[in-house]
Amino acid sequence: MSNPKVLLTIVGPTAIGKTALAIKLANHFDTEIISADSRQFFKEMRIGTAVPTPEELAAAPHHFIQHLSVQDPYSVGDFERDALALLEELYKEHKVVVMAGGSGLYVDAVTRGLDSFPEVSEGVRTALTEQLEHEGIIALQEELLAKDPEYYKQVDLQNPHRLIRALEVIRSSGNSFSSYRNQAPKPRDFQTIKIGLTADRAVIYDRINQRVDLMMQEGLLHEVKGLLSYKELNALQTVGYRELIGHLETDIPLQDAVDAIKQNTRRFAKRQLTWLRKDPQIHWFDYQTPADTIIAEIQAKNDALLKRD
Repeated sequence: MSNPKVLLTIVGPTAIGKTALAIKLANHFDTEIISADSRQFFKEMRIGTAVPTPEELAAAPHHFIQHLSVQDPYSVGDFERDALALLEELYKEHKVVVMAGGSGLYVDAVTRGLDSFPEVSEGVRTALTEQLEHEGIIALQEELLAKDPEYYKQVDLQNPHRLIRALEVIRSSGNSFSSYRNQAPKPRDFQTIKIGLTADRAVIYDRINQRVDLMMQEGLLHEVKGLLSYKELNALQTVGYRELIGHLETDIPLQDAVDAIKQNTRRFAKRQLTWLRKDPQIHWFDYQTPADTIIAEIQAKNDALLKRD
């Protein structure tokens, strides 16, 4: 490849420091950042999604940050299309582009392409929605565990939209949802270098707990109060929001809701790592590794790709 185009992709569990590293890499390569964090897309959800600070946003050009409303329908397929179109434009000016985010499916959509799933039989989604209303989310969780234990370990079990999506494929096809995932990558005209940040589990959990406390200090409860009228939307089926909605609409004490946010975020981080550790292409680094060290190690392995002009 005479003029290789490179997508430096930073992955890792929530609260591990992906944004800070992305900015340092973007500054080093004089390039721009694509966010692959699906909840940071929404302008009404700033505090609970840990959107980069104004100082961080000013430190390097960012894309796909708070560019949508929670009322805007936007799928991972939409993101794949829009991100690829943006990359085509960015590569006219930059040899390297940085992408960072904790939404593994959105990262995979750009780097590998989306998997193809079978048509959903008529009435299946309606039946699942009615089952959710009458029997609760536990019934869907139990069915997924019985029919696709692999995906059960990875999915956000508190997100009814994700559960329904998996179960409608299972019921329509008779096959597990997992069997349609991880298909052959689609061709891309850029090379992907994946950088993973990690830490001991106790460190990750402590960082999560501290971040949740900071979110509460910054006014997350007030932010959620302003979004109550949108509580049924998929965007609000997000850790941090659904627990505080539960507090506001029931007799759940605030501290219990905050503790639930921490617990569910820790579970989310565990699922993120389960997803990511299956990818042999990720170069893993401790979260405290200096950016210069990461750049040097990656550059040594990919010298032809990462030489700056």
